[in-house]
Amino acid sequence: MSKAKILVVDDEENIRFLLSEELTDEGYEVETAMNAEECLQKCNEKPFDLVVLDIEMPGKNGIEVAGELRKQQPGLKIVLLTAYSHYKYDLSSWAADAYVVKSADLTELKRTIEELLNL
Repeated sequence: MSKAKILVVDDEENIRFLLSEELTDEGYEVETAMNAEECLQKCNEKPFDLVVLDIEMPGKNGIEVAGELRKQQPGLKIVLLTAYSHYKYDLSSWAADAYVVKSADLTELKRTIEELLNL
């Protein structure tokens, strides 16, 4: 089976690096984007199986990007990632398949990604 392709979108370079390293170690093919524009451009150029999207970014936020991706690629799995748990109750965040609060422990994120890709 081919490796799942994941796009990690976060405006913080250290977070992009950490997530990319961890997910690559899990056997995924990982690319990164630093903002909404780069994310949308990469998603138009090639198919991804799943996108991990930071909510709080300069310019368009992750919820807006999730909505656009959902229209363009209805089958794409989307995980919103944020340090702020209040978004869980924001109805617009339902444009995503899952929602994970940022943590130094990536167990929940990895489990969520695995579950979504195995549906």
